Amino acid sequence: MLRLTVTVPSALTDQVTELLADSTAVSTLSVLRGAAVRPVGDVVHADIAREGTNDLVDRLRDLGVHEQGSLQLEPVTTWISRPGFEADELTPGSSADAVVWAEVAQRSYDDSELNWTFLSFMTLATLIAAVAIVLDSQILVIGAMVLGPEFGAIAALGVALVRRRHLLLAVAARALVVGFAVAIAITCLAGLLGRALGWITLHDITGPRPSTAFIYAPDKWTFIVAVLAAAAGVLSLTSAKVGGLSGVFISVTTIPAAGNVALGLAFGAWHEVRGSALQLVLNLVAMALAGWLTLALQQAVWSRVPVRRSASRLARRVHAEQPPAR
Repeated sequence: MLRLTVTVPSALTDQVTELLADSTAVSTLSVLRGAAVRPVGDVVHADIAREGTNDLVDRLRDLGVHEQGSLQLEPVTTWISRPGFEADELTPGSSADAVVWAEVAQRSYDDSELNWTFLSFMTLATLIAAVAIVLDSQILVIGAMVLGPEFGAIAALGVALVRRRHLLLAVAARALVVGFAVAIAITCLAGLLGRALGWITLHDITGPRPSTAFIYAPDKWTFIVAVLAAAAGVLSLTSAKVGGLSGVFISVTTIPAAGNVALGLAFGAWHEVRGSALQLVLNLVAMALAGWLTLALQQAVWSRVPVRRSASRLARRVHAEQPPAR
């Protein structure tokens, strides 16, 4: 269940309330006349079944609500309501499977914003990955994977392609390119400093590393794992079930590969640079492709759910209205 709050000029209030009142996905509806100061108008609250959100948001946008006022969606974590239960049952699809595209798009923009926090996490994660490589520590590699913020921007690429949001595509691509470039550059400088101090040697980078060798040796399993992890990650994001994200973060080696590229550049170990760069690119491409395909499949399935449910309801109604056999 979601709480929808609409702030609109009074001239649009009747159209908004009529639209919401006619929807079976809406369980409760409240109107606060004159409650809005900017814009001057009214505030409308509605509890709606999650799976009916996309249709309502699209129709409200068609009314121009987003241009003159605002739409806000908030999850209702706990609710006890017979009308709410009935609205959830009547609305096509399942709330657990529903993809609220407005929510997904907003989160994609937030996760792809190139800011100080994003760059800081990228750099810190890559530095930790570099230390993991020097120490040949799988635990530190996992820590670097979890800390890296890149998956949100990778998932945003898929959202942008499916929803045809060119600005989001540019924002996400910029965040990834600049983020990895800055993180690799700073980690390379740290590697040069460690080399000058004698803390890191060429043998640490090119010698046997049984626990972290997978970072610079991509193969077919690299691609397969990246695809599966990205699909699981996108499902977690779109269904609001984030429990699977930690598994996604520790399944792909984007951040460790970036760390190894940086160390390879610092020591002129070009074999390490080539292998790790290929690992990084392979992971990014596989994850972006898998995210796009997963979202495209979800969009195609959800576009058919109301049709199937409507046909089923029509068949039941016709059957119920048939006179009993004599």
